[in-house]
Amino acid sequence: MKIIIGLGNPTEKYQGTRHNVGFSAIYNISDKFDIKVDTKKHKALIGKGIIGGEKVILAMPMTYMNLSGESVRELVDYYKCDPDDIIVIYDDISLDVGKLRIRTKGSAGGHNGIKNIIAHLGTQEFTRIKIGVGEKPKQMDLADYVLGRFSEAERPVIREGVDRACKAVEMIISNGPDKAMNEFN
Repeated sequence: MKIIIGLGNPTEKYQGTRHNVGFSAIYNISDKFDIKVDTKKHKALIGKGIIGGEKVILAMPMTYMNLSGESVRELVDYYKCDPDDIIVIYDDISLDVGKLRIRTKGSAGGHNGIKNIIAHLGTQEFTRIKIGVGEKPKQMDLADYVLGRFSEAERPVIREGVDRACKAVEMIISNGPDKAMNEFN
């Protein structure tokens, strides 16, 4: 079993923001594989289904970004999964809009949601798919930038990035993260 976790902030206020591309990816995966994500459990909205012959849980923590680890810990404990059975999808300001970077371990790189997950799991060794949201303008506050929305020109690019993240999840499940890294990085 794999647990696929998209990071973001709950409520309509944050829909479509840069910080919520993880949620966007879960919606995309949900649509593609007909997995309803509508059950409130483990401080998250979850759905159960099958991707590539493997049982999966899709999850969107409802704890707000900076406390994502609380939900992830509950999911891992309840489903008796190892950290290497999770795939976390989230925004990355060091990548151009729509670009992907897949890793199987590493630091939080300044991302508070990932910092909290690492703290709760006690390890940095879990698969992650970073979706680029672009570098913040120098004069702009980081929180304002990541909680802002994509420009008209960026919207089709980020949609393509989210689609590619969905394909990357499928490849990770079917062929492993190394193959996905070779294909998408």
